[in-house]
Amino acid sequence: MTARMECSLLLPSVRDGSFAERSDDEGEPSVDLDEAEKFIGLFHEENPGAGPVERRLREVRVAVEQTGTYVHTGEELAFGARVAWRNSSRCIGRLYWHSLQVRDCRRVRTAEGVFAELVEHLRMTTNAGRIRPMITIFAPRSPSGAPVRIWNEQLIRYAGYRRADGSVVGDPRYVDFTDAMRRSGWRGAGSAFDLLPVVVEVAGRSTELFELPRDAVLEVPITHPTLPWFAELGLRWHAVPAISNMTLEVGGVSYPAAPFNGWYMGTEIGARNLADAGRYNLLPEVARRLGLDTSSDRSLWKDIALVVVNVAVLWSFDQAGATVTDHHTESQRFLLHVAREERAGRIVPADWSWIVPPMSSSTTGVFHRYYDDADLRPNFRYDEEAAQLARTGTRTCPRADS
Repeated sequence: MTARMECSLLLPSVRDGSFAERSDDEGEPSVDLDEAEKFIGLFHEENPGAGPVERRLREVRVAVEQTGTYVHTGEELAFGARVAWRNSSRCIGRLYWHSLQVRDCRRVRTAEGVFAELVEHLRMTTNAGRIRPMITIFAPRSPSGAPVRIWNEQLIRYAGYRRADGSVVGDPRYVDFTDAMRRSGWRGAGSAFDLLPVVVEVAGRSTELFELPRDAVLEVPITHPTLPWFAELGLRWHAVPAISNMTLEVGGVSYPAAPFNGWYMGTEIGARNLADAGRYNLLPEVARRLGLDTSSDRSLWKDIALVVVNVAVLWSFDQAGATVTDHHTESQRFLLHVAREERAGRIVPADWSWIVPPMSSSTTGVFHRYYDDADLRPNFRYDEEAAQLARTGTRTCPRADS
Protein backbone atom coordinates (compact mmCIF):
# COMPACT_ATOMS: atom_id res chain seq x y z
CA MET A 1 0.00 0.00 0.00
CA THR A 2 1.42 3.36 -0.99
CA ALA A 3 0.38 6.96 -0.56
CA ARG A 4 0.20 9.45 -3.39
CA MET A 5 3.26 11.48 -4.37
CA GLU A 6 2.38 14.66 -2.46
CA CYS A 7 1.15 12.87 0.64
CA SER A 8 2.73 10.72 3.30
CA LEU A 9 1.10 7.79 5.09
CA LEU A 10 2.13 8.34 8.71
CA LEU A 11 2.42 5.02 10.49
CA PRO A 12 2.94 4.87 14.27
CA SER A 13 6.71 4.37 13.87
CA VAL A 14 7.29 7.30 11.50
CA ARG A 15 9.73 10.00 12.67
CA ASP A 16 10.77 13.08 10.78
CA GLY A 17 12.27 16.53 11.24
CA SER A 18 9.71 18.66 9.46
CA PHE A 19 9.51 21.06 12.40
CA ALA A 20 12.09 23.18 10.58
CA GLU A 21 9.51 24.16 7.96
CA ARG A 22 7.91 27.59 8.11
CA SER A 23 4.35 28.66 7.39
CA ASP A 24 3.65 29.92 3.89
CA ASP A 25 1.49 32.70 5.28
CA GLU A 26 2.26 35.68 7.46
CA GLY A 27 -0.02 37.69 9.70
CA GLU A 28 -1.00 38.37 13.28
CA PRO A 29 -0.52 35.50 15.77
CA SER A 30 -3.45 33.08 15.72
CA VAL A 31 -2.15 30.06 17.66
CA ASP A 32 -2.79 29.86 21.39
CA LEU A 33 0.74 29.25 22.64
CA ASP A 34 -0.49 27.74 25.89
CA GLU A 35 -2.49 25.12 23.98
CA ALA A 36 0.50 24.44 21.72
CA GLU A 37 2.77 23.89 24.72
CA LYS A 38 0.25 21.57 26.39
CA PHE A 39 0.05 19.46 23.24
CA ILE A 40 3.84 19.25 22.86
CA GLY A 41 4.04 18.21 26.49
CA LEU A 42 1.38 15.52 25.98
CA PHE A 43 3.11 14.26 22.86
CA HIS A 44 6.46 13.87 24.62
CA GLU A 45 4.80 12.36 27.70
CA GLU A 46 3.19 9.59 25.64
CA ASN A 47 6.18 9.25 23.27
CA PRO A 48 9.25 9.06 25.53
CA GLY A 49 11.59 8.49 22.59
CA ALA A 50 10.63 11.69 20.80
CA GLY A 51 13.64 13.68 22.01
CA PRO A 52 14.09 16.62 24.37
CA VAL A 53 10.79 18.37 25.03
CA GLU A 54 12.41 21.69 25.96
CA ARG A 55 14.16 21.95 22.62
CA ARG A 56 10.90 21.36 20.78
CA LEU A 57 9.07 23.88 22.96
CA ARG A 58 11.69 26.52 22.14
CA GLU A 59 11.22 25.84 18.43
CA VAL A 60 7.45 26.19 18.72
CA ARG A 61 7.68 29.45 20.70
CA VAL A 62 10.04 30.98 18.15
CA ALA A 63 7.85 29.88 15.22
CA VAL A 64 4.67 31.31 16.78
CA GLU A 65 6.41 34.58 17.62
CA GLN A 66 7.75 34.99 14.09
CA THR A 67 4.88 33.60 11.97
CA GLY A 68 1.80 33.39 14.20
CA THR A 69 1.73 29.61 13.92
CA TYR A 70 3.99 26.55 13.86
CA VAL A 71 4.27 23.37 11.82
CA HIS A 72 3.66 19.94 13.31
CA THR A 73 6.14 17.20 12.59
CA GLY A 74 4.70 14.16 10.87
CA GLU A 75 4.87 12.23 14.12
CA GLU A 76 3.10 15.01 16.05
CA LEU A 77 0.38 15.23 13.39
CA ALA A 78 -0.29 11.49 13.46
CA PHE A 79 -0.36 11.43 17.26
CA GLY A 80 -2.65 14.46 17.36
CA ALA A 81 -5.14 12.92 14.92
CA ARG A 82 -5.26 9.65 16.87
CA VAL A 83 -5.73 11.41 20.20
CA ALA A 84 -8.45 13.57 18.65
CA TRP A 85 -10.32 10.34 17.93
CA ARG A 86 -9.58 9.14 21.47
CA ASN A 87 -11.10 12.36 22.84
CA SER A 88 -14.21 12.43 20.58
CA SER A 89 -17.07 12.33 23.05
CA ARG A 90 -19.69 11.43 20.44
CA CYS A 91 -17.93 8.36 19.04
CA ILE A 92 -18.63 4.90 20.45
CA GLY A 93 -15.95 3.21 18.31
CA ARG A 94 -12.81 4.55 19.98
CA LEU A 95 -11.31 1.25 21.10
CA TYR A 96 -9.07 1.24 18.02
CA TRP A 97 -7.99 4.90 18.14
CA HIS A 98 -4.32 3.93 18.00
CA SER A 99 -4.81 2.12 14.68
CA LEU A 100 -6.01 5.21 12.77
CA GLN A 101 -4.04 5.55 9.55
CA VAL A 102 -2.98 9.15 8.99
CA ARG A 103 -2.30 10.61 5.55
CA ASP A 104 -0.34 13.86 5.58
CA CYS A 105 -1.50 15.91 2.58
CA ARG A 106 -0.60 19.35 3.91
CA ARG A 107 1.33 20.22 0.74
CA VAL A 108 -1.68 19.71 -1.55
CA ARG A 109 -3.17 23.14 -2.33
CA THR A 110 -5.15 22.84 -5.59
CA ALA A 111 -8.78 21.76 -5.89
CA GLU A 112 -7.83 19.03 -8.36
CA GLY A 113 -5.08 17.79 -6.07
CA VAL A 114 -7.35 17.77 -3.03
CA PHE A 115 -10.04 15.81 -4.87
CA ALA A 116 -7.47 13.29 -6.15
CA GLU A 117 -6.41 12.66 -2.56
CA LEU A 118 -10.02 12.28 -1.42
CA VAL A 119 -10.52 9.59 -4.05
CA GLU A 120 -7.27 7.93 -2.96
CA HIS A 121 -8.49 8.06 0.64
CA LEU A 122 -11.71 6.26 -0.31
CA ARG A 123 -9.89 3.59 -2.28
CA MET A 124 -7.36 2.97 0.48
CA THR A 125 -9.86 2.90 3.33
CA THR A 126 -12.36 0.71 1.45
CA ASN A 127 -9.74 -2.02 1.06
CA ALA A 128 -12.10 -4.39 -0.80
CA GLY A 129 -14.60 -4.10 2.04
CA ARG A 130 -12.23 -4.55 4.99
CA ILE A 131 -12.57 -0.92 6.06
CA ARG A 132 -9.50 0.79 7.51
CA PRO A 133 -9.90 3.69 9.97
CA MET A 134 -8.25 6.61 8.13
CA ILE A 135 -7.82 10.37 8.10
CA THR A 136 -6.42 12.59 5.34
CA ILE A 137 -5.17 15.95 6.58
CA PHE A 138 -4.80 18.97 4.33
CA ALA A 139 -3.19 22.35 4.98
CA PRO A 140 -3.89 24.01 8.33
CA ARG A 141 -5.59 27.32 8.86
CA SER A 142 -2.98 30.08 8.87
CA PRO A 143 -3.23 33.62 10.25
CA SER A 144 -4.61 34.62 6.84
CA GLY A 145 -7.37 31.99 6.64
CA ALA A 146 -8.29 28.44 5.63
CA PRO A 147 -6.42 27.19 2.54
CA VAL A 148 -8.78 24.27 1.85
CA ARG A 149 -12.36 23.45 2.74
CA ILE A 150 -14.63 20.55 1.75
CA TRP A 151 -18.28 21.59 1.67
CA ASN A 152 -19.81 18.13 1.94
CA GLU A 153 -20.85 16.76 5.32
CA GLN A 154 -19.52 13.35 4.27
CA LEU A 155 -17.53 12.43 1.19
CA ILE A 156 -20.24 9.97 0.15
CA ARG A 157 -23.87 11.02 0.42
CA TYR A 158 -27.01 10.70 -1.71
CA ALA A 159 -28.92 13.48 -3.45
CA GLY A 160 -32.46 14.50 -2.56
CA TYR A 161 -34.81 15.73 -5.31
CA ARG A 162 -37.82 17.81 -4.38
CA ARG A 163 -40.98 17.04 -6.38
CA ALA A 164 -43.72 19.51 -7.19
CA ASP A 165 -46.08 17.83 -4.69
CA GLY A 166 -43.57 18.31 -1.86
CA SER A 167 -42.36 14.71 -1.74
CA VAL A 168 -38.68 13.84 -2.10
CA VAL A 169 -36.86 11.24 -4.16
CA GLY A 170 -33.64 10.32 -2.40
CA ASP A 171 -32.37 11.72 0.89
CA PRO A 172 -34.43 14.64 2.24
CA ARG A 173 -31.49 15.77 4.38
CA TYR A 174 -29.66 16.90 1.26
CA VAL A 175 -32.46 18.53 -0.73
CA ASP A 176 -31.06 22.06 -0.31
CA PHE A 177 -27.51 20.91 -1.05
CA THR A 178 -28.76 19.05 -4.13
CA ASP A 179 -30.64 22.14 -5.32
CA ALA A 180 -27.45 24.21 -4.97
CA MET A 181 -25.46 21.64 -6.94
CA ARG A 182 -28.04 21.64 -9.72
CA ARG A 183 -27.92 25.43 -9.90
CA SER A 184 -24.15 25.06 -10.32
CA GLY A 185 -24.61 22.81 -13.33
CA TRP A 186 -24.57 19.32 -11.79
CA ARG A 187 -27.17 16.92 -13.14
CA GLY A 188 -28.05 13.77 -11.27
CA ALA A 189 -30.09 10.91 -12.64
CA GLY A 190 -33.01 11.68 -10.34
CA SER A 191 -32.93 8.30 -8.58
CA ALA A 192 -33.09 7.58 -4.85
CA PHE A 193 -29.36 6.85 -4.54
CA ASP A 194 -27.48 9.30 -6.75
CA LEU A 195 -24.03 10.13 -5.42
CA LEU A 196 -23.66 13.82 -4.72
CA PRO A 197 -20.65 15.64 -6.16
CA VAL A 198 -17.80 16.68 -3.87
CA VAL A 199 -17.28 20.42 -3.53
CA VAL A 200 -13.73 21.63 -2.85
CA GLU A 201 -12.99 25.26 -1.99
CA VAL A 202 -9.44 26.58 -2.19
CA ALA A 203 -8.27 29.66 -0.28
CA GLY A 204 -11.80 31.05 -0.05
CA ARG A 205 -11.64 32.13 -3.68
CA SER A 206 -12.81 29.33 -5.97
CA THR A 207 -15.00 26.26 -5.62
CA GLU A 208 -15.07 23.26 -7.91
CA LEU A 209 -17.46 20.32 -8.18
CA PHE A 210 -16.15 16.81 -8.77
CA GLU A 211 -17.92 13.54 -9.51
CA LEU A 212 -16.75 10.57 -7.46
CA PRO A 213 -15.58 7.69 -9.68
CA ARG A 214 -17.76 4.64 -9.19
CA ASP A 215 -14.81 2.38 -8.43
CA ALA A 216 -13.97 4.53 -5.37
CA VAL A 217 -17.36 3.98 -3.74
CA LEU A 218 -18.34 0.60 -2.35
CA GLU A 219 -22.13 0.31 -2.11
CA VAL A 220 -24.00 -2.55 -0.49
CA PRO A 221 -27.41 -3.68 -1.85
CA ILE A 222 -29.74 -4.13 1.14
CA THR A 223 -31.62 -7.44 1.20
CA HIS A 224 -32.96 -9.66 3.98
CA PRO A 225 -32.05 -13.25 4.91
CA THR A 226 -35.68 -14.50 5.08
CA LEU A 227 -37.85 -11.88 3.35
CA PRO A 228 -37.38 -12.07 -0.46
CA TRP A 229 -39.57 -9.01 -1.04
CA PHE A 230 -37.06 -6.80 0.77
CA ALA A 231 -34.85 -6.75 -2.33
CA GLU A 232 -37.76 -5.21 -4.27
CA LEU A 233 -37.34 -2.02 -2.24
CA GLY A 234 -34.19 -1.29 -4.23
CA LEU A 235 -32.19 -0.10 -1.23
CA ARG A 236 -28.44 0.27 -0.90
CA TRP A 237 -25.95 2.14 1.23
CA HIS A 238 -22.30 3.12 0.99
CA ALA A 239 -19.77 1.25 3.13
CA VAL A 240 -17.52 4.15 4.21
CA PRO A 241 -18.82 6.90 6.55
CA ALA A 242 -16.17 9.56 5.82
CA ILE A 243 -16.96 12.75 7.76
CA SER A 244 -15.51 15.69 5.88
CA ASN A 245 -16.67 18.98 7.40
CA MET A 246 -15.31 18.92 10.95
CA THR A 247 -12.17 20.80 11.96
CA LEU A 248 -9.29 18.86 13.47
CA GLU A 249 -7.75 20.86 16.35
CA VAL A 250 -4.22 19.87 17.36
CA GLY A 251 -2.14 21.96 19.72
CA GLY A 252 -3.78 25.25 18.77
CA VAL A 253 -3.51 24.54 15.03
CA SER A 254 -6.75 24.06 13.08
CA TYR A 255 -7.08 21.74 10.09
CA PRO A 256 -10.42 22.65 8.45
CA ALA A 257 -10.10 19.91 5.81
CA ALA A 258 -9.35 16.58 7.49
CA PRO A 259 -11.86 13.92 6.36
CA PHE A 260 -11.85 10.82 8.53
CA ASN A 261 -13.68 7.54 8.89
CA GLY A 262 -14.02 4.35 10.81
CA TRP A 263 -16.67 1.83 9.79
CA TYR A 264 -20.43 1.84 10.21
CA MET A 265 -22.40 0.61 13.17
CA GLY A 266 -25.49 -1.01 11.65
CA THR A 267 -27.96 1.21 13.51
CA GLU A 268 -26.47 4.32 11.90
CA ILE A 269 -27.88 3.04 8.62
CA GLY A 270 -30.84 0.89 9.69
CA ALA A 271 -32.19 2.97 12.59
CA ARG A 272 -31.31 6.46 11.33
CA ASN A 273 -30.39 6.93 7.65
CA LEU A 274 -33.03 4.55 6.28
CA ALA A 275 -35.58 4.78 9.10
CA ASP A 276 -35.80 8.40 10.29
CA ALA A 277 -38.98 10.16 9.18
CA GLY A 278 -36.82 13.03 7.92
CA ARG A 279 -34.58 10.71 5.91
CA TYR A 280 -35.63 7.68 3.83
CA ASN A 281 -38.60 6.96 6.17
CA LEU A 282 -38.64 3.25 5.35
CA LEU A 283 -40.62 1.96 8.34
CA PRO A 284 -44.18 2.52 7.03
CA GLU A 285 -43.47 0.59 3.81
CA VAL A 286 -41.75 -2.27 5.65
CA ALA A 287 -44.65 -2.46 8.12
CA ARG A 288 -47.14 -2.56 5.26
CA ARG A 289 -45.32 -5.43 3.59
CA LEU A 290 -45.11 -7.27 6.91
CA GLY A 291 -48.88 -6.90 7.34
CA LEU A 292 -48.55 -5.01 10.63
CA ASP A 293 -51.31 -2.94 12.21
CA THR A 294 -50.17 0.67 11.78
CA SER A 295 -53.39 2.25 13.04
CA SER A 296 -51.90 2.77 16.49
CA ASP A 297 -48.40 3.11 17.83
CA ARG A 298 -49.42 0.75 20.65
CA SER A 299 -49.07 -2.16 18.24
CA LEU A 300 -45.31 -1.39 18.26
CA TRP A 301 -45.27 -1.70 14.48
CA LYS A 302 -42.39 0.79 14.28
CA ASP A 303 -40.28 -1.30 16.65
CA ILE A 304 -40.91 -4.51 14.73
CA ALA A 305 -40.18 -2.88 11.38
CA LEU A 306 -37.04 -1.24 12.80
CA VAL A 307 -35.58 -4.59 13.85
CA VAL A 308 -36.34 -6.05 10.41
CA VAL A 309 -34.50 -3.19 8.67
CA ASN A 310 -31.49 -3.50 10.96
CA VAL A 311 -31.30 -7.26 10.46
CA ALA A 312 -31.29 -6.57 6.72
CA VAL A 313 -28.44 -4.05 6.99
CA LEU A 314 -26.16 -6.34 9.01
CA TRP A 315 -26.97 -9.35 6.81
CA SER A 316 -26.32 -7.40 3.61
CA PHE A 317 -22.96 -5.99 4.73
CA ASP A 318 -21.87 -9.47 5.81
CA GLN A 319 -22.90 -10.90 2.46
CA ALA A 320 -20.95 -8.18 0.67
CA GLY A 321 -17.85 -8.72 2.80
CA ALA A 322 -18.00 -5.12 4.03
CA THR A 323 -17.00 -4.23 7.58
CA VAL A 324 -19.89 -3.31 9.86
CA THR A 325 -20.47 -3.69 13.57
CA ASP A 326 -23.65 -4.11 15.61
CA HIS A 327 -24.66 -1.98 18.59
CA HIS A 328 -24.31 -4.79 21.14
CA THR A 329 -20.74 -5.60 20.10
CA GLU A 330 -19.77 -1.95 19.89
CA SER A 331 -21.20 -1.27 23.33
CA GLN A 332 -18.98 -3.99 24.79
CA ARG A 333 -15.96 -2.63 22.91
CA PHE A 334 -16.58 0.88 24.18
CA LEU A 335 -16.73 -0.27 27.80
CA LEU A 336 -13.46 -2.14 27.22
CA HIS A 337 -12.01 1.10 25.87
CA VAL A 338 -13.21 2.96 28.98
CA ALA A 339 -11.56 0.37 31.23
CA ARG A 340 -8.27 0.55 29.32
CA GLU A 341 -8.21 4.34 29.42
CA GLU A 342 -8.97 4.40 33.13
CA ARG A 343 -6.08 2.01 33.76
CA ALA A 344 -3.88 4.42 31.80
CA GLY A 345 -5.01 7.23 34.11
CA ARG A 346 -7.07 9.03 31.47
CA ILE A 347 -10.71 10.07 31.57
CA VAL A 348 -13.03 9.14 28.72
CA PRO A 349 -15.30 12.02 27.72
CA ALA A 350 -18.59 10.76 26.34
CA ASP A 351 -21.88 12.31 25.30
CA TRP A 352 -24.49 9.82 26.58
CA SER A 353 -27.03 10.84 23.94
CA TRP A 354 -24.58 9.87 21.18
CA ILE A 355 -22.90 6.85 22.78
CA VAL A 356 -26.16 5.04 23.55
CA PRO A 357 -27.46 3.37 20.34
CA PRO A 358 -30.78 4.47 18.78
CA MET A 359 -32.49 1.08 19.22
CA SER A 360 -32.69 -1.48 22.04
CA SER A 361 -30.73 1.00 24.15
CA SER A 362 -31.34 -0.55 27.57
CA THR A 363 -30.07 -3.93 26.36
CA THR A 364 -26.58 -2.46 25.89
CA GLY A 365 -24.05 -1.87 28.64
CA VAL A 366 -23.38 1.73 27.65
CA PHE A 367 -26.94 2.69 28.64
CA HIS A 368 -26.48 1.86 32.33
CA ARG A 369 -23.82 4.34 33.43
CA TYR A 370 -22.80 7.97 33.35
CA TYR A 371 -19.74 9.42 31.65
CA ASP A 372 -17.31 12.28 32.08
CA ASP A 373 -18.23 15.50 30.33
CA ALA A 374 -14.95 17.11 29.28
CA ASP A 375 -13.68 19.02 26.26
CA LEU A 376 -10.25 17.46 25.82
CA ARG A 377 -7.73 18.45 23.16
CA PRO A 378 -6.74 17.43 20.50
CA ASN A 379 -10.27 16.95 19.16
CA PHE A 380 -12.63 17.38 16.23
CA ARG A 381 -14.61 20.61 16.35
CA TYR A 382 -18.04 21.40 14.95
CA ASP A 383 -17.74 24.33 12.56
CA GLU A 384 -20.92 26.39 12.06
CA GLU A 385 -19.79 27.77 8.70
CA ALA A 386 -18.94 24.26 7.47
CA ALA A 387 -22.31 23.02 8.70
CA GLN A 388 -24.03 25.82 6.80
CA LEU A 389 -22.25 24.82 3.60
CA ALA A 390 -23.14 21.15 4.12
CA ARG A 391 -26.82 21.95 4.74
CA THR A 392 -27.42 24.38 1.91
CA GLY A 393 -24.48 24.20 -0.49
CA THR A 394 -24.22 27.97 -0.24
CA ARG A 395 -22.42 30.50 1.93
CA THR A 396 -25.10 32.77 3.38
CA CYS A 397 -23.16 33.83 6.45
CA PRO A 398 -19.92 35.85 6.58
CA ARG A 399 -16.69 33.91 6.22
CA ALA A 400 -15.12 33.14 9.58
CA ASP A 401 -11.70 34.07 8.27
CA SER A 402 -12.64 37.19 6.29
